Amino acid sequence: MARIDDISDYLIAPDPQSARLTRAVTGTDQNGQPMDLRVVEERPLTIYLNAQEIVTAMTIGDYPEYLALGFLRNQGMLRKGEVIKGVDYDEELEVVVVRTDGQTTYEDKLKKKTRTSGCAVGTVFGDMMEGLENVTLPATQVRTSDLYTLAAKINRTPSLYLEAGAIHGTILCQGNRPLVYMEDVGRHNAVDKIAGWMLSENVHPHDKILYTTGRLTSEMVIKTALMGIPVLASRSGFTAWGVEIAGQIGLTLIGRMKGQRFVCLAGETRLIRDADPTQVADEPRKMGRKGSST
Repeated sequence: MARIDDISDYLIAPDPQSARLTRAVTGTDQNGQPMDLRVVEERPLTIYLNAQEIVTAMTIGDYPEYLALGFLRNQGMLRKGEVIKGVDYDEELEVVVVRTDGQTTYEDKLKKKTRTSGCAVGTVFGDMMEGLENVTLPATQVRTSDLYTLAAKINRTPSLYLEAGAIHGTILCQGNRPLVYMEDVGRHNAVDKIAGWMLSENVHPHDKILYTTGRLTSEMVIKTALMGIPVLASRSGFTAWGVEIAGQIGLTLIGRMKGQRFVCLAGETRLIRDADPTQVADEPRKMGRKGSST
């Protein structure tokens, strides 16, 4: 699929040519011939909330302020109505300090960690389901024509994934327009950057779609719901718990979006099927086990 040159729809687009995000390395191919390529960088980022150290995350190093804000928000450590007095990033120390008008008392929460299935070993502090009981998602309708348009635009956008691989993308969308495209070694980091940008810009979530290149796991469903976004879509597959939670909380969940095909796992009644799939450019099916197509 050809890449697109016009990324003017995006408020934030990937920057695959940034020298800071990749490093040149030399290897040998299957024939023993030398080859040069670029690989994604990983950097530690330590996040503080006021005077308390919260976590050190491995990240590609872009948008550290958004990552810190989004991580703290999605962990329930930034309460609704809490005043953020400042976000300070020290590039040399690789530290972000988020300062609020309240005191930080999360010692008990930090003792309970859940390692998630996210790449780069995502970590959730406290109860993974904490806060979902208070979530009410709007019954936002989704046009299948918008889904097809978004998938085509996103899959053709120049990105670190296309440049170097080994990375996940998450895109905040509205209607058929992709707004903010974040990438990172872990899809949880990419989602947190989106959450941090939305918090910083005071963006309303109820008419948005979150598109991810990664799997639709319980972690992804929970984070999307806690952000107030009613629709989550992906090229990839899904887990049973992710599907179950989506159905319980009223999240529209759409997976395996490739060419003409997709599977709606939850929220079928909120889909407006206004596009003829046969008029959409398809992608070749891959052969799975025992010769079955996937």
